[in-house]
Amino acid sequence: MDFDKIEVKKDPVIIFMGTPEFSVPVIEGLVSKYKIRAIVTQPDRPVGRHGEIKCSPVKEVALKHNILCLQPNKIKDALQEINLLEPDLIITCAYGQILPLELLLMPKIGCINVHASLLPKLRGGAPIHHAIIDGYSKTGITIMYMAEGMDSGDIISQCETEILDDDTASSLHDRLSIMGRDLLLETLPSILKGTNKRIVQDESLVTYGFNISRKDEKIDFNKTKRKIVNQVRGLNSWPGAYCTFDNKIMKVWSCYRTDEIYDKALPGEITKIYPDGFGVKCANGEVVFTMVQPEGKKKMKAIDFVNGYHGQLVGKVLK
Repeated sequence: MDFDKIEVKKDPVIIFMGTPEFSVPVIEGLVSKYKIRAIVTQPDRPVGRHGEIKCSPVKEVALKHNILCLQPNKIKDALQEINLLEPDLIITCAYGQILPLELLLMPKIGCINVHASLLPKLRGGAPIHHAIIDGYSKTGITIMYMAEGMDSGDIISQCETEILDDDTASSLHDRLSIMGRDLLLETLPSILKGTNKRIVQDESLVTYGFNISRKDEKIDFNKTKRKIVNQVRGLNSWPGAYCTFDNKIMKVWSCYRTDEIYDKALPGEITKIYPDGFGVKCANGEVVFTMVQPEGKKKMKAIDFVNGYHGQLVGKVLK
């Protein structure tokens, strides 16, 4: 696109598309600096055990600031309405639907996305979870132009953060959300002026962070202790890693590694009771579960589970 031929209005027509809590600091930051013509978010959905209908966190922002809010079941259903708004720029952040080419070509400046990884690493819908699960030492935020391929557009700007040993998906989520806001506000002026850089992604470096499946949540005790700890951290605080105990689901919310080996124990076998939980045999040693959630109960300290269990725990096998 020839940016020299684009006439950017003094108050560009900006449309924001986003849905979850991650997007809230981003849209709040935008509202503080720019006039947002409309917000597009997912429809209200039933939430929780009782199916209470709730709106998305981003819709709450729209209501708070009295911004036009569109909630199509399918984004194609809103194309005409969005086109009538004559957008100069569309900004997306965890919207939750794939945008059709017609929409990508609609705004004069283009569609940009705030993505929670250092592209081309971790394309997909769950980059924060996978950054921890897959053992990355760092991750970050990418501001990018949107293209038809999943997260494949040109990179505009990036910033990075170290993944700490005690990071969970929850803590990393919150940090990246603020970083996304700050990087977007820092980058937007150059996008609106057409002076920003465009960096083509190196396809040889692509990795993926696809949406979490039920299979991803199941702990495999044939894996190493590092991989199990990363899995538990990467699924905390949603949706949680799990195993089965006495044929019932047990979620595991925190654990750590030890130097114990237990060569004769079976994978998944409870090895020892510790002051803060219980040890479990894995491929190359032992992990200690410190926060668990037995089926039908609330989260609890693992030692409280131990103290409340009637019977011998050591020697039982988790699956």
